[in-house]
Amino acid sequence: MRTGNPVLNSRTFEDFGLHPRDSAAESVPVTTMTVTGTANRTMFLLALAFCSACFTWSRTFNAVTAEASSGAAMPWVFGGLIVGFITAIVICFKQTWAPMLAPVYALAEGLFLGGISASFEAQYPGIVIQAVGGTFGTLAALLLCYQSGLIRATENFKLGIVAATGGIFFVYLISMIGGMFGFPIPFIHSAGPLGIGFSVVVVIIAALNLVLDFDFIETAAKRGAPKYLEWYGAFALMVTLVWLYLEILRLLSKLNSRN
Repeated sequence: MRTGNPVLNSRTFEDFGLHPRDSAAESVPVTTMTVTGTANRTMFLLALAFCSACFTWSRTFNAVTAEASSGAAMPWVFGGLIVGFITAIVICFKQTWAPMLAPVYALAEGLFLGGISASFEAQYPGIVIQAVGGTFGTLAALLLCYQSGLIRATENFKLGIVAATGGIFFVYLISMIGGMFGFPIPFIHSAGPLGIGFSVVVVIIAALNLVLDFDFIETAAKRGAPKYLEWYGAFALMVTLVWLYLEILRLLSKLNSRN
């Protein structure tokens, strides 16, 4: 199985010594991963992220709109970014810890996203609700398309999305390293046609990664993956949704800056 999500890879669900479930076993208590269980855990993680985001949102937004120092919120914002990154790395290597650490990741990312979102909202009123609506609207639309069979995660489709995701990662990496030495890639951050076009492409690729995640989780559930991987699957979806939200937010900010 192939996926563009960096926390899901071909080894994630391999060799569990379990057999795929069948309809005859429906009366047996479920001790393996299910799609419904993963969805429920994803909703729980999203709720945690929302709660922690409200904390840094209020601190950052009130400070920015009042033209006061937002320094009180910055430790929480950057702390959330660092803790979220470290937690994500640990979960990737210790998947059995996902039930304990996935909620920590959600809370940390919420702190980060709340502060970032408040800063954008203070500059472009209404942008956050548009980004949130775009993110969950995209999630719902792609899930519907996937379940109806309009979009199929074929091997060629997976290969293309993985390659595109890797390309975007390297562009961002080169831009970040170049920026440290005074040689960034200016067009990807600009509000010009190239910058907007780049953001549109990134949003599309981020969104299509959701299809790969749906397919990956569904296949793992059919193979009878361990129950704890419902938390890992929910964590993986959170990673993609956070990326998609941030890219939609960046795209909308570029469009708003042209007005």
